[in-house]
Amino acid sequence: MPKHRSYAIEFKRQVAQEYLAGETFHGLAKRHEISRNLVRIWVAKYEAGSFDSDVVAADIVQAQEARIGALERLVGKLALENEFLKGASRHVRQPTSEATSVVAGPVVSRSQKDAD
Repeated sequence: MPKHRSYAIEFKRQVAQEYLAGETFHGLAKRHEISRNLVRIWVAKYEAGSFDSDVVAADIVQAQEARIGALERLVGKLALENEFLKGASRHVRQPTSEATSVVAGPVVSRSQKDAD
């Protein structure tokens, strides 16, 4: 499946300016090998101010701030989980190396008299 082409903002701005200077959608689409509808979309965005470098930079900053916020929340969640698990591990009894009985304590070895 072919990938979608992406175009630089400068190119989009240039095409929109050419249309506003008097070119037709059909002529621009044919010359630049793009669809007429794409030219229409770019012209509308240009007129709305979406191709201004300040607007684009603000969008990038906003996207990065949102990503940073999501990552900070994830770090906080993981830190809480880490602290919880550290606290839980302090309260767990460590197994001893000797075998013990719940009722009588350490296992008593059998004497020779019991074996007969």
